[in-house]
Amino acid sequence: MKLVVAVVQDKDSNRLSSALIQQGIRATKLASTGGFLRAGNTTFMIGIEDERVQDVLTVIKANCKVRDQLVTPVTPMGGTTDSYIPFPVEVQVGGAAVFIMPVERFEHF
Repeated sequence: MKLVVAVVQDKDSNRLSSALIQQGIRATKLASTGGFLRAGNTTFMIGIEDERVQDVLTVIKANCKVRDQLVTPVTPMGGTTDSYIPFPVEVQVGGAAVFIMPVERFEHF
């Protein structure tokens, strides 16, 4: 058994959740916040049999897309902000960061 932890952008969350349900894959959704953009994310925790891990990865890949987005950098902490002019910067957001870990034991009560 494996534990799949997938951190996805909020925009992809509902679509991924529906796709997982359609495939009969149970998941726990947790609200999370990214450190770089301080934007909302959703973290999915999925306990799955070893032979179905690739199915989970296929569903995640099909429903979580990378996209370009203009963001305004956060004001620097400390110092003066007199010379700081926040210009929007284009960055890639979205997609999914996926971690796959072995599960030694699983109990369901």
